[in-house]
Amino acid sequence: MSGFLALEDGTVFRGQSVGAEGYAFGEAVFTTSMTGYQEVVTDPSYADQIVCFTAAMVGNYGVSKIHCESGGAHARAVVMREARGPAWTDWLHERGVVALSEIDTRSLVIHLRQAGSMRAIAIAGEASLAEALASVRAQPEMAGRALAAKVSAREPYVFSDAGRARIAVVDYGCKRSILNRLAWSGAAVTVFPHSADADELARYDGVLLSNGPGDPEPLTEEIATVQSLAGRVPMLGICLGHQLLALATGHKTFKLRFGHRGANHPVVERATGGVLVTSQNHGFAVAPSDAREATHVSLYDETVEGLDYPELRARSVQFHPEAGPGPHDAWGLIDGWVEEVRGLAKAA
Repeated sequence: MSGFLALEDGTVFRGQSVGAEGYAFGEAVFTTSMTGYQEVVTDPSYADQIVCFTAAMVGNYGVSKIHCESGGAHARAVVMREARGPAWTDWLHERGVVALSEIDTRSLVIHLRQAGSMRAIAIAGEASLAEALASVRAQPEMAGRALAAKVSAREPYVFSDAGRARIAVVDYGCKRSILNRLAWSGAAVTVFPHSADADELARYDGVLLSNGPGDPEPLTEEIATVQSLAGRVPMLGICLGHQLLALATGHKTFKLRFGHRGANHPVVERATGGVLVTSQNHGFAVAPSDAREATHVSLYDETVEGLDYPELRARSVQFHPEAGPGPHDAWGLIDGWVEEVRGLAKAA
């Protein structure tokens, strides 16, 4: 079955359907990760997005339950140069994900880099291009959209009930590999919805603010909760959690032209000059700053990739230290934070 991807500016890329039939709206973005396609599709941070893989071949090592970052698929559609199967394509079909193969992904990525990420529709089957474009242009843009409630846990739950430190995770769209990394680091982990009460969270030894989709600025209640927690309990923010800590402490966020998505993003630690190769997935960023608390900076565009407020016992990183998937350069950040929280709890 044939299909096509139509961007809001009228650009069309044609290919073959290898997933679910029908259509899907979303923001067209691309990721430069060479592996981890299953993790990408199940990452809640990709909610309401159509993901283009820059890797020439996708699906060549199959699928496995252990590679899922959540209980289902969150990417609205997948675009590939060459899809390998049948395990991968069957997996996409079973989860209702529209997927296109034989797309000129090189041209698509160049176009998105030049014009920016934009609204799009992926269609498996025949459809009127004029009607498709009209429908795309009627969709809301990603800027201004608060999506955490859409992917967050509905009720608190215990992920790991034994550990040396009691960590509360605020789920704005948390990846499973973050929870695993916390547990492997020796933490007892309880997950809370995005709307969790600050007083309840403050009863734990530490609070982790998770990753998640969408624009951080509309999350006014979540920002207020972070402000309430500052100085009361140790905090670590990751990705969207980093942006919420930034907004809670007076920094600015903005929408990137085409985002940072992939497992090869260089970040410099200002204090040492050391460079971490990191896994990233975000379309919004913290504006460049020379402030003392800005500890890490992107070598691509100087956006703030890390914050540290010793007086508030709060820190954050824009990248993904759990590396699911990606390089392990930053693995020690979560391990070290859990050990630090444990020490503070023992001293209290």
